[in-house]
Amino acid sequence: MQQREPSASESYFWPSVWAIGLHVLVFGMLFVSFAMTPELPPSKPIVQATLYQLKSKSQATTQTNQKIAGEAKKTASRQTEVEQLEQKKVEQEAVKAAEQKKADAAQKAEEAREAAEAKKAEEAAKAAEQKKAAEAKKAEEAKKAAEKQQADIAKKKAEEEAKKKADEEAKKQAAEEAKKKAAEDAKKKAAEDAKKKAAAEDAKKKAAEEAKKKAAADAQKKKAQEAARKAAEDKKAQALAELLSDTTERQQALADEQGDQVAGDFDDLIRMRAAEGWARPPSARKGMTVVLQINMLPDGTITNVSVAKSSGDGPFDSSAVAAVKNIGRLTEMQGLKPNEFNPYRSFKMTFTPEDLAL
Repeated sequence: MQQREPSASESYFWPSVWAIGLHVLVFGMLFVSFAMTPELPPSKPIVQATLYQLKSKSQATTQTNQKIAGEAKKTASRQTEVEQLEQKKVEQEAVKAAEQKKADAAQKAEEAREAAEAKKAEEAAKAAEQKKAAEAKKAEEAKKAAEKQQADIAKKKAEEEAKKKADEEAKKQAAEEAKKKAAEDAKKKAAEDAKKKAAAEDAKKKAAEEAKKKAAADAQKKKAQEAARKAAEDKKAQALAELLSDTTERQQALADEQGDQVAGDFDDLIRMRAAEGWARPPSARKGMTVVLQINMLPDGTITNVSVAKSSGDGPFDSSAVAAVKNIGRLTEMQGLKPNEFNPYRSFKMTFTPEDLAL
């Protein structure tokens, strides 16, 4: 804490008070000393002269007596002067002692003042030194604070530089990794594209082969169907001719036989046409049997197909229904007579995976 320096008036106030007090004390002591000084006894003449009155009063005697009296008086006067001188000397010595005492008191007061001033100066010097030390300490602390601040700024700057460098390195590494990944992805994509292209080519080739095989199978089926149709027509024509040439019983028997034959031929034709559009489900197994209810018009158009008895496997039942519906129309039915077509208006047929996999 910084101490306030006293002003000039404050510096000399107390020494002045001490000096005045000291002078008053000295004068008081002198007054007491003079008051208490004992009175000196009356001075006695050193030379005692005894006068004897002689009876004879001659002139010589008278002169002698006068001379002796004058000497005695002179001696007494001289004694008085000596005593006065001694009294004056004592008084002078007392005054001198008082002055010496006063001087000593003044000197002591001066020494006390000088000591006070020295002490004050010492305290002022000490305060100045403390102030200087405090200022030096404050300056040192300020310097340390400034150095610390500079160090903190430098440290923060170094950390920011390091962070910036790390971010740049991270960005660079991320860019390189992204570039590398992009190259790997491009390479992988190229490989996948090549693989897909190869698979597509294989699939295309396989599809072409399947199409070729299917076309050949379709041609073969069509040829077989045409042969079956021609054979059926030939049999029908032959049966009709036989019916016209034979007796009534013969004709009836042949008609029944021909009807059964025609029914069997058309059942085979429906199975064959359904097999052409059948999509085998994964759940289809050998031994499954589904009974379908089929409705048809005289021109051979299939109007409705439903499940009369399920195989127990829904996907297979649905695939069989869809296969029969996909037939659409059997043009071969148009040549039948009404009594021959009547059984096909609404009839039931049994299908198995083997029937549809012709």
